[in-house]
Amino acid sequence: EEQKSVDLIGKNYVLGDTKREVTLYVKVFTNSPFLACMDLARSHEELIDPRYSWVGPDGKSLKGQKYVNLTETGKLMVMGFQESMSGAYTCTLSHKIIETSTQEERETFEAYRFVVYAYREADHAYRLFVRFTTRRCELAANGLFFEELKRILNNIISDLTCRIVESSCRCHSVKLPDQGLLHELFVSFQVSPFAPGWKEVCHQVPRDCEDATNMRVRE
Repeated sequence: EEQKSVDLIGKNYVLGDTKREVTLYVKVFTNSPFLACMDLARSHEELIDPRYSWVGPDGKSLKGQKYVNLTETGKLMVMGFQESMSGAYTCTLSHKIIETSTQEERETFEAYRFVVYAYREADHAYRLFVRFTTRRCELAANGLFFEELKRILNNIISDLTCRIVESSCRCHSVKLPDQGLLHELFVSFQVSPFAPGWKEVCHQVPRDCEDATNMRVRE
């Protein structure tokens, strides 16, 4: 099954299959790959007077729709894919078979069904852990240090409209091999890309905001 799925994928298109529907996922606001109105066997054969008829998820013909690219060889690309475009895309291929001896013509029909889903990248957030040595766990300076650390970190990433969230600081006594007892602050925090102003930044992006958001949080 896995090898068969690989065979259905060409250099820049996805082949159909008369025996089952072909499922694929398209990232929102991007173009789908070309969906070919034929299977692997037909792609290696000559077709006489081929005709292709594509129908979208709403059951209506896709011919003439501005958001699709239909080629003369029966390939379909859905442009600027959105969640509302998800669903079944069905193509009917008709072509003639001519008997060599009698020149008798007959027409045959084959249907190919593609189920296409829109997807979004997950919003990224990063959790970090760090340890600092302290004299004693009871020091009031430990709390002050933690608050100052958060302030510095937030200042560093403020221009990226990111912020520090879900931060915590706990002090533990640690015995290392062949050494005495140490006191350490175990600090953890999460970098979130949703600081105040992130929506305004997203409005400047002509596509879905997730790419810009994830890039900022990685920085």
